[in-house]
Amino acid sequence: MHPSIMVALAIALPLTAAAAPTWQNVSSEPGKRIELDRTSIKREGTTVEALSRMILDKELIDIRSGSPYLIIEVITRYDCAARNANTIRRTFKKDENAVVRAEDIKGSDLPVRSGTLDDKVLREVCRPPKDSQAELATKANEAATQLRQANEALLKKELAKAAKPTPIKTAENAGAAVANATEEPPKAAIPSIRPSLKLAAETAKTTPTAAEKAVVAEPKLPLSIASSNPAPRPKPVLPPRKAAPAKEEGYMLELVRSEPMRPKLPSDWSYEGAGGPENWARLDPRNSLCATGQRQSPIDIRDGIKVDVEPIRFNYRPSRFRIVDSGRTVEVFLGDNSFNLTGKAYTLQQINFHRPSEERIDGRRFDMSAHLVHRADDGQLAIIAVLLEQGTENPFIQTLWNNLPLEKHLSVEPPTTSIDLDAFLPASRNYYAYMGSLTTPPCSEGVLWLVLKQPVQVSPAQIDIFSRLYRHNARPTQAVAGRLIKEGR
Repeated sequence: MHPSIMVALAIALPLTAAAAPTWQNVSSEPGKRIELDRTSIKREGTTVEALSRMILDKELIDIRSGSPYLIIEVITRYDCAARNANTIRRTFKKDENAVVRAEDIKGSDLPVRSGTLDDKVLREVCRPPKDSQAELATKANEAATQLRQANEALLKKELAKAAKPTPIKTAENAGAAVANATEEPPKAAIPSIRPSLKLAAETAKTTPTAAEKAVVAEPKLPLSIASSNPAPRPKPVLPPRKAAPAKEEGYMLELVRSEPMRPKLPSDWSYEGAGGPENWARLDPRNSLCATGQRQSPIDIRDGIKVDVEPIRFNYRPSRFRIVDSGRTVEVFLGDNSFNLTGKAYTLQQINFHRPSEERIDGRRFDMSAHLVHRADDGQLAIIAVLLEQGTENPFIQTLWNNLPLEKHLSVEPPTTSIDLDAFLPASRNYYAYMGSLTTPPCSEGVLWLVLKQPVQVSPAQIDIFSRLYRHNARPTQAVAGRLIKEGR
């Protein structure tokens, strides 16, 4: 079948692709942006229901599940006349496809304040639509009909061309082809079985024209030989063709062979091997700060200025907990624990453990460390580091180890057991303070670090239990790079 016919047939096939969600950017602010799914809008009088989402630049930790998320999708019902909003469902996602947690909300209509994010979404969803659904469907059907008619006409035209026979040219009609050389380049003539005496005589007497010279013709023999000897004519001797230069495209096998072999990096980060800290920035572009950041953690804390630091006001109380073996460390999640510093409240997100301690004090490294990760309402992270050294058994740690999951990525939530985080802290709450980063990818900076100066004792058996799970899960110390370090005196 002619190629153009195949193209026409392909175009004529019906289009059956389903419409995908249409996300429209509503607002972009530092650290986040708001988008609206146009295909989800449902109208009923002055009430509109729509799906919108907030996309964050940095991951946050979901307090209930303990998992990080970047996207919050919300189904909201808006009353355009009363300017009220009622959230129906909220979904936390790590990415476009991975759902962390979803919850149905039984709330009430709340007034939408001007200038808020809900106000911007309300203005978009309450705007009258330009075309109704019926009008859009009619226009789509009209466009489909016009496209089908155009395809049918193109198909008939191509079929007509394919059905028309192509005339075969011989030496007798070669002259006509030369005459029409200005309209269409002539095709090579097929020599006639019967010699043409008239054409040979005219060729011998007449000097070829410029148009005739343009046609590549076979060499002419004398009239006497052409009429008496029907033997085949000798082929002209053509100059040898130059070899075409090799193209620099395609598979380029030679270049592939000459490239040095590079070790394949793993898809996820770790503390040792190819996925270790030296390769974190190469594993994912989002981890670029792990290599280029100037305020990275941990550091070797030394040469701090001794000042009267503000006391940390801890609001820790006994509470139930959930413990998880994440595959890189042991994580603990508590509720209703926080601290206040410089007029700002920080809520506890999780506790994680490292062996040996990630931070050093004047070059000394401790047996382990516990990081108490907190977040303020404005999103700033503050991490309290508790240094652990070998000594007597620690009741707080033993309660956690008693409830360790039997497998990685599983969690245990004892129904009746509670722990007191305040009892875990050392007697002296004096601390070092500096600005740093997360010690795990993506190594985000702007983290307030508060390292308690007095270490807490744990038994050798308790250290050994963690070592059997994670022998080494500490990032190497990073350059201080002239940062100011405060030390409480």
